[in-house]
Amino acid sequence: MLSDQLFFHIHYCNHRSFDDKERPPRKINRTLSHHELILFTGGSGTIAIDKRHYSIKKGMLCYISPGLHHTFEPEAGPGGFLSVHFSCAEVEWSQNQWIIHECTKQLMKKLGKQLMDAYEVEASFRRLTDCWDQKRPGYPFAARTLLQQLFLAIADNVRKQNQNFASSLKVERIVDYMQKNLSKHITLNELSELIRLSPTYLTRIFKESTGSSVISYFNQMKIDKAKELLLDGDHKVKDVAHLLGFADEFYFSRLFKRSEGISPIDYYSKNVHG
Repeated sequence: MLSDQLFFHIHYCNHRSFDDKERPPRKINRTLSHHELILFTGGSGTIAIDKRHYSIKKGMLCYISPGLHHTFEPEAGPGGFLSVHFSCAEVEWSQNQWIIHECTKQLMKKLGKQLMDAYEVEASFRRLTDCWDQKRPGYPFAARTLLQQLFLAIADNVRKQNQNFASSLKVERIVDYMQKNLSKHITLNELSELIRLSPTYLTRIFKESTGSSVISYFNQMKIDKAKELLLDGDHKVKDVAHLLGFADEFYFSRLFKRSEGISPIDYYSKNVHG
């Protein structure tokens, strides 16, 4: 699952469409030091990434991470593609300071995937390349935002293609139930009964879908709400803990510090009084 703490820098975007009369793009044989995402809008041929071969056709999405050798061999005939070249860093707020790591790891599990009903993904990709081409004021920031939206569109498409789509809907139902019951103490057994799945199976599909355990996810939702309540300035730490279903004020404070790097009192003092 793509991290929600990534900051993108786009090197450039490209798009190409060609018909029978035009020469197809030349053969490419290279290794990049940054990431590349390609969506083929038509055509034929092959693309090889890290010795794995994929057929070029409409809806084929390819991801190339830094350092992976790849070749692109298009065949004559109509076709086209959309691409974006980018670098990224993982930005983390910890111990009251920003920590930045360059991200060269593989962002997507599969290097090549044939998307079904890829209309939304293609539309999102075209918004990105159009933004880059037009170069209107503020386009670098807008393009980074559109790249994030593109990754969300891809994730949504892949999720719908997944055989466990029904399970994904159950996870969404669990998250919605959590959101409506932030003031309560909810158990794993309670959630399992809600969607009629065993606790073990629920734990597995929830982790696959969100990257977190059920309880960790729920606690983070509570911490996010706690920050909102603290910044309102009308609640003491003990009151906030009680409003969010924590019987133990000190346990709540430990969870808060583990998430934000500082205690609830320090968070209030720093953000309200400066």
